[in-house]
Amino acid sequence: MAPAPSGGHDHQGCIDRALSRAEKLCGERGVRFTPLRRQVLALIWENHEAVKAYDLLELLKPFDPSAKPATVYRALDFLLEQGFIHRVESLNAFIGCSDVGRRHEILLLICDRCHTVEERAASSVMAAVAAEIASAGFRVRYKALEIHGICTVCAAREDSV
Repeated sequence: MAPAPSGGHDHQGCIDRALSRAEKLCGERGVRFTPLRRQVLALIWENHEAVKAYDLLELLKPFDPSAKPATVYRALDFLLEQGFIHRVESLNAFIGCSDVGRRHEILLLICDRCHTVEERAASSVMAAVAAEIASAGFRVRYKALEIHGICTVCAAREDSV
C-alpha cells in the first residue's frame, strides 16, 4: 500500500476518528464492534486508497494468522451494513466512509496514478442525476458515481516535470 497522504495531513487522526465513530455508533445501535471488525476497519483506513478483500486478508494475517477469506468478507459485510465503508465497484475494493452515521449518495474520485480515492458529497451532481433517474421512472437500489482520472497531487507532479 502507498503511504498516507502528505502535506500536513493528519492521517492518524483520520484513522482515530473513524474507529471512534464506529465504536460510538455500534454502541448506540447495539451491535458488536469486535476486535476483528475494528482491525479490518483500521486496515481500510490505513491510507486513502481502495483496498481489496484479499489484500486485507494478507494485512490481517499478522494480527490473526488463522484468518480466512470468509473472516474478511463477514467483517466487510458488517462494515458495509453499518455504513462505515463504501465499496468501490470499478475496483472491486473498499474505502472508509468519511461521513458515517447516515446513508448517503457518493461521488468517488479515483486517481489512476496514486490510487487514492476521495469521497465527495457533490449534492448538485447527485441532484441532477436524481432528476434524470426520476424522469426515467427508474427505481434506484443504490447510487454511487465513480470517476477515474488523475488527482491534483499527481497532476501537479506531471506539470512540474
